[in-house]
Amino acid sequence: MPAVPLFDLREPWLGLWRSRDLIAQLTERDTRSRYRGSAMGLFWSAVHPLLMLTVYTVFFTEIMPGRWPGTGDRVQFAMVLFIGLLLHGFLAESINRAPSLVTGQPNLVKKIVFPLDVLPVMAIGTAAFHMAVGFVIWLVFHVVAIGAPPLTALLFPVVFAPLVLMTLGACWFLAAIGVYLRDVGHIVPVVSAVLLFASPVFYPLDALKPPLRTIVAFSPLTTPIEQARQVLLAGEIPRWDVWIAYTAVAIVVAWLGAAWFRATRKGFADVL
Repeated sequence: MPAVPLFDLREPWLGLWRSRDLIAQLTERDTRSRYRGSAMGLFWSAVHPLLMLTVYTVFFTEIMPGRWPGTGDRVQFAMVLFIGLLLHGFLAESINRAPSLVTGQPNLVKKIVFPLDVLPVMAIGTAAFHMAVGFVIWLVFHVVAIGAPPLTALLFPVVFAPLVLMTLGACWFLAAIGVYLRDVGHIVPVVSAVLLFASPVFYPLDALKPPLRTIVAFSPLTTPIEQARQVLLAGEIPRWDVWIAYTAVAIVVAWLGAAWFRATRKGFADVL
C-alpha cells in the first residue's frame, strides 16, 4: 500500500469514512462494556445526568439560592448550569480517556491492518452517547418545568459539532503522546477539572471583567456553551461569524491532531 502523505488534508476524514462500520461496532461495544454485569445495564447512563440535574436544582434553589441574569426563576438557573455541565462532561470524558486509548490496546497496535486512529473516535462516540442521554433528560425536564424549548433548539447539533471536531483533534494528539509520555494520563484530568471553572459553566461570560473575560473567552468550551444557551434557552440564533471562526479553528485542531497521530504511530509498537 502506498504511503499516505503526511499533509494530505483529505486522508483523516476518508480513513474514518472507510472505517465507519468498525467505528460503530467499537463504539457500541465500548458503551455496553461500561455497564456489563450491572443489573440495570444501559439504564445507568440515564441515572448519572438525572442525579446531576436533581442535585443542581436542589442546590441552587434550596441550599445556595441564586439567579442567572436573564432567567426567571431558580429552576431555569439550574438548567442553564446543566447545559454547561453536559458540554464539559463530553469534553472531559473524551480527553481523560485519550492518553490510555493506545496503551490500553497493545494487541491492536501489533496488528498492522488495524486502523488505530479510530480509537479516539470510539471514545468520542461513547462520550457523545452519554451527553445525548443527558440532553434528552434536559429536554424532558424543560418541557415539564418550563414548557417546550424554542425552535432554535434544533440548531443545537450545529453548535455542538465544532466542539466534537476540536475534541477529536485533542484526543488524537493525547492518544499519541500518551504512548511516549505516560505522565500525560495524570495531567489531563487536572486540566479538564480546571476547564470546568475556566469556562462559563457556573457563571455567564459577561459577568467577568477584563482581562479575565478575555482569558476565559479562549477556553475551548466557551463558544459552544454560550451558543448552546442561546439556541436552547434564549431562542436566539448564534452569531454565525463567531461560529465560523470557532469551526475553522476546530478543523485545524482536528487535522493537526490527525497529522500528529499518523506521524508518531510508527513507533507505537516499539514503545509498547
